[in-house]
Amino acid sequence: MVGHTLLGFEQSWAQPIVSVLAAYVVEIVLELVDSSLKQRSPRFLGGPVAFVDFLLSAHITGLAVAMLLYANQRLTPVVFASAAAIGSKAIFRAPFGERVMHFFNPSNFGISLTLLLFPWVGIAPPYHFTENVTGVWDWIIPGFILLTGVIIHGCFTGRLPLVAAWLIGFALQGQIRAQIFGVPPIVPLTPMTSAAFIVFTLYMIPDPATTPLKPWRQAAFGFAVALLPSFVNVAGIGGRYFLLDGYHRAYGLLAAGVTRVPALVKNYGQLQECRISPGMLSPDVFLGDHAPLLPDYLDDTVCADTMAPVVTKMIVIQALEVTPLG
Repeated sequence: MVGHTLLGFEQSWAQPIVSVLAAYVVEIVLELVDSSLKQRSPRFLGGPVAFVDFLLSAHITGLAVAMLLYANQRLTPVVFASAAAIGSKAIFRAPFGERVMHFFNPSNFGISLTLLLFPWVGIAPPYHFTENVTGVWDWIIPGFILLTGVIIHGCFTGRLPLVAAWLIGFALQGQIRAQIFGVPPIVPLTPMTSAAFIVFTLYMIPDPATTPLKPWRQAAFGFAVALLPSFVNVAGIGGRYFLLDGYHRAYGLLAAGVTRVPALVKNYGQLQECRISPGMLSPDVFLGDHAPLLPDYLDDTVCADTMAPVVTKMIVIQALEVTPLG
């Protein structure tokens, strides 16, 4: 409520409502199925307190999904994400001691699956956490989120090693990029000051139910999460490979003399399956007989500087005046 009334959340009020309701329904249905198969009483039948406690996890997941996804005015993707998040807890499970537990963070799973299946759904804009506040509140709100998260993980969950490793990995990669590309060291660190980054750091990554217990394993997990986004994504079609992202990194690394880096490579059956970013060369060029190679961009004999127009987006709102009869 605070996010929608004061902070500037841009989703409609209907989206968190339907998301939470979908999470409730799926959680209850799955519990009824599980209790029937195991011939036990459903956990939510122990009175009002037991009912509220049972739905608390689904409530948090539903709100997180609605807060972090942006599907314009559509409700279906949010409902799908919330249902997928709760359903993942029943599908993806592994033995843990004497119990069997889910191993995916539910909200992260639901959000990721929705982004993969619905390309027109995006992540909520990071600025909406402090969009409607100014002045000292731009510091108070991130500070409050930071303080409460540190207290929770320091006093209750024991996940501070994971958080510290994630932060160190993120900052370390930023400094490496700054040295390679010749930018001020402070530039790669600016995302760490946003409320969205702090929420992800303290409330999304260190999920107690799906992260390691031992400190050194937590550190390895947190550092791995920071490491994966640095990989360039490569698409392969018919034996021809090209970058889907990481153009600036590849150019900067080649200019610095680095010719081998780890990459995530996926082979596609046809070009339409790839998500090609706007502004790339046409398929006739990069899939042709004489396709340019990355080192060509550093070879003055085959490349040339050119001016490209700035890509802008314009939203046109048109008003129509109508005079009713009668």
